[in-house]
Amino acid sequence: MNLLPAIVSTAAAAAAGIAAWGAVAPSSELFGPTVRHTSSSRKIALTFDDGPNPTVTPHLLELFERHSVHATFFLIGEFARACPELVKEISVRGHLIGNHSHTHANLFFRSRAGIRDELVRCQDAIAAASHAEPPRWMRPPYGYRSPLLRGEIRRAGMRGVVMWSKICWDWKPRPPQRLIERLSRVARPDQPHGDIVVLHDGDHRALGGDRHHVVAALEHWLPRWRDAGMEFVTMESSSVTGAGGTCSP
Repeated sequence: MNLLPAIVSTAAAAAAGIAAWGAVAPSSELFGPTVRHTSSSRKIALTFDDGPNPTVTPHLLELFERHSVHATFFLIGEFARACPELVKEISVRGHLIGNHSHTHANLFFRSRAGIRDELVRCQDAIAAASHAEPPRWMRPPYGYRSPLLRGEIRRAGMRGVVMWSKICWDWKPRPPQRLIERLSRVARPDQPHGDIVVLHDGDHRALGGDRHHVVAALEHWLPRWRDAGMEFVTMESSSVTGAGGTCSP
């Protein structure tokens, strides 16, 4: 019996499985280092994807102002072009802005030139709107990376990829209580590192997505985290860590 076809098929399936894990698992560094923790269990990095969103982002900015919180917003380039004043307001209020691609494309399926186009157009859109330097960090849409991404990030002048330690499945409208319960897993004192939490202030499909449950859940948790002695940091205001070690600003 010729076992070679079966062996080849099994090996191919295993390689495909490893590639899929490497592309999307937050803890994977198969395609390059990632950041997914803060350096201390007392530090929380709140991060937001898919904005700016004129119906929700201003409410978050007001909430953060009340509680002296700084966050990181990973913006979609085409939305930044549509809402330049909101991008500028995020920056002026002291929050960090990151690159979330220009059109929220799945970068795993893009060529090198396609990845470059998504990153550079987003960089340009954010820099033009904020009148500041372009972002130094990016988060890939859907969390998907490819072997080509790391080189294009460097080429675009960025420092690296930010993943997460906690994801709360908040990208569909839902009662705030469900998100409040999921956020109870954040900032547990027995953790060796602090959490990078991914939330969504926008909907990548269109401007104006309903994310008011995110605002309501944070209205519940921000004072409680403050009372517990937690510090809110951005990707630049504290050391952040990945599986490969510490990446200090």
